[in-house]
Amino acid sequence: MRGHEDAANSSFKLAPVHTARASTLSPPVRLNSLERLPKWLVCIPLTLQWLWLGLRYGSLTLPTAANPHITAGGLVGEGKLEYFAGMGPVALDAIAPYCAVTTRFQASDMALQQVLQLAGLRFPLIAKPNVGLCGYGVQLIGSRPALHSYLASFPKDETVMLQQYLPQEGEAGIFYARDPRTGQGRVIGMGLRYFARVTGDGWRTLAQLVQADPRAQRAVRGASHTSHLNGAWVPANGHMVRLATVGSLRVGSVYRNGHSCITPQLVAAIDAIARDMPDFHFGRFDVRFDSLAALRNGQGFHIMEINGAGSEAIEAWDPRIGIVQGLKMVFAKQRLLFAIGHGNRKNGVRPMSLLALARLHWQQLQLIARYPPSN
Repeated sequence: MRGHEDAANSSFKLAPVHTARASTLSPPVRLNSLERLPKWLVCIPLTLQWLWLGLRYGSLTLPTAANPHITAGGLVGEGKLEYFAGMGPVALDAIAPYCAVTTRFQASDMALQQVLQLAGLRFPLIAKPNVGLCGYGVQLIGSRPALHSYLASFPKDETVMLQQYLPQEGEAGIFYARDPRTGQGRVIGMGLRYFARVTGDGWRTLAQLVQADPRAQRAVRGASHTSHLNGAWVPANGHMVRLATVGSLRVGSVYRNGHSCITPQLVAAIDAIARDMPDFHFGRFDVRFDSLAALRNGQGFHIMEINGAGSEAIEAWDPRIGIVQGLKMVFAKQRLLFAIGHGNRKNGVRPMSLLALARLHWQQLQLIARYPPSN
């Protein structure tokens, strides 16, 4: 935002408004220690550990063997639809309804409608790139014309995943790992996501509320995240306004450590889903859930997407966790990732070459730069 006057006019950009009772959301917090650090600085210790683990195990790309049926093990460049391929009925039952389209559907409203009906999808729905990360290019779509517009702005001949929008306020990333030697599966971490939002006071405009909140400002700055909303609107006192569809740190979301929500019932539910996938050993299930009580009981959740070897330990970015403890959590995940890759390599899985991995990474970065903004 360039200034208060600019922010209050009709070009003020925010995602569609969502509201929620205060009891469903965490209280506002200041940016945590890890978030204050430049991204390149956070990457230094993680890269050093990665190099050490690569030397120890004799392969810098060993994590690409973690999930043999996913491109690069899910480290980089894989498609979201790959995780759903080969799923059995237990896993598929937990997935929010979805389908895949390419940009050719922008020319035929009838063809697009048929695809949506066949998949059982109805508006509003979520459109997301098949290859992506951190919510780049993800939009909440409310109509067929809006969907056509989204597809028209998407890179040519690329695949878009359409998925039923899940209105639940609760969102979590559930980290799973299974030892390829013993077959033991467990949930090794959980991060609870809280969407970027501001709370009305009955006299300040939405633009002023955002301007006063450093975290909320992330939802309105930059070209990679945008949507239109009147910044001159004055939310009522106590009225909570959600600013983004995606639950990413880059747009002002908050992550909380949900370790206390990991129960035997939840572990059993996630383990059953993972075992109904082809050789899935390491990754994060991103879910929407009805309530924490239901989630603890292993019920009332739907999977939006799955991430593999490149999954981030989002719980380490809990504002209550300091730099040292947060880095320890990420270090532990990287050690486990290499160990799982090592176990699969002993079972005959070959890691990807460094050159092939670098090529995938470059291609993904080029695609993301061409995606329409998220909202």
